[in-house]
Amino acid sequence: MEPMSRRSALTLGGVGAAFVVAGCAGLAWEWTTNAGSIARSSNGAELLQPKLLHSANGRLEVNLAASQSPVKIGDTTVNALTYNGSLPGPTLWVRPGDTVTVSLANRLNDPTNLHTHGLHVSPRGSGDNVFRRIDSGTTAEYRYEIPKDHPPGVFWYHPHHHGLAAQQVFGGLYGAIIVDDLTPIPATVERVMIISDLSFDAFGNIAATSQMDRMRGREGSTVLVNGQLDATMTAHPGDRERWRIVNACTSRYLDLRLDGQSLQLLGNDSGRFGMPRPVNALALAPGNRADVLVTMVAGSSVLQALPVDRGSPAGTMGGTSQSSETIRLATLRVSGTAASPLPSPPVSTPRDLRSDEIARKRTLILAMGGAGMGGDGMGSGMMRFTIDGRGFDAARVDQSVAASAIEEWTIVNTSPMDHPFHLHVWPMQVIEIGGHSVETPTWQDVVNVPAHSQSRMRIAFEDFTGTAVYHCHILDHEDNGMMGVICVR
Repeated sequence: MEPMSRRSALTLGGVGAAFVVAGCAGLAWEWTTNAGSIARSSNGAELLQPKLLHSANGRLEVNLAASQSPVKIGDTTVNALTYNGSLPGPTLWVRPGDTVTVSLANRLNDPTNLHTHGLHVSPRGSGDNVFRRIDSGTTAEYRYEIPKDHPPGVFWYHPHHHGLAAQQVFGGLYGAIIVDDLTPIPATVERVMIISDLSFDAFGNIAATSQMDRMRGREGSTVLVNGQLDATMTAHPGDRERWRIVNACTSRYLDLRLDGQSLQLLGNDSGRFGMPRPVNALALAPGNRADVLVTMVAGSSVLQALPVDRGSPAGTMGGTSQSSETIRLATLRVSGTAASPLPSPPVSTPRDLRSDEIARKRTLILAMGGAGMGGDGMGSGMMRFTIDGRGFDAARVDQSVAASAIEEWTIVNTSPMDHPFHLHVWPMQVIEIGGHSVETPTWQDVVNVPAHSQSRMRIAFEDFTGTAVYHCHILDHEDNGMMGVICVR
């Protein structure tokens, strides 16, 4: 199977999903690391769901403890980083208008914090404030007031302490957030599916990462769904399942296929389409999510991830930064008595900013090159990762925006690698990906910017003021400087 090229990813990235012809069976993949290996179970266990924590009476109170914990992957016990001892952490299930409070206990050896990725909530104080530092051995309180008109969808949480985000997410610190629909979407079964990758050494600890891997963006040699290897799912013909999929990989792009089944995409990230779109595949950059309806067809199908060519740092050896194998993620078996058809999902009307008055247009330039000596938050000898020629500085405001303004941003990528651009707090309406216009309103909080190309989006800086960040969601690139500070006032 040929890897999905950056040209294909460019075509698919405008809506975060692949509208391509699926085909070719996937190859079984051995789960090995350079120093250690994960033993696969001889018979795939049923795919488990992360623990669900539901809000009640408009409130959800959560205790999270971040620590290194033994977890079983396949037939091997390893030492991962976990929330509450599980991989992934619990799913937080809330509704628009809810208040969520999180008590985060840091039992790691390093500082950490918490980012509610994609949620449209305040970045101030104890909200989605990534400038907070939670030291080892301490506990911090977070409080999120979810707006009453918050869009439904799948979101997620993970650490965001600068310099440690990649290592902590790679180690296993992540969990899903579901903002439920006020008007239910009929489904036989609902599944949360968090896809992640990681590597362990011969002692079962998180493998060290080389400078070369950090420059490319590390990809783990073990790829999991809900912390499991090659799990199984069972269903009846005609069942309509709802899959909420999170790409929690530190750097890996996903080209997902489920040949033989009928897929409809409800939306990506923080957005919902007007009507479900039939798709044959899903292209998810790191941090992207997909909300999918799967109508079951009798037979056996394999959920697999095909290779994606996302480019390579200029002047480095070793070719492109891509997975070299097709990865078998899970097996779906559909048999038995056919289920009765369910009603069609409700139709919605996504907001469209293209006819609104634009207060300002901005151009941001993502670049890689040269060698950093630590001044921009990069280690000595590391390639420089910059936005507008500068590495991240938490004390410097890079973009000042007027509250309630609608702006148009063009993100230019001068590097030979794709970069997924993420803006905190305020969702982005995608206008153009790599010079290709997006025809219908598409809202995302991670937008791919193909190598040597540009993407364009419109943003309504409404509801909240405060200081937040934007960055490349290849988390090694973020940690090494490809991040900026935005202040809305």
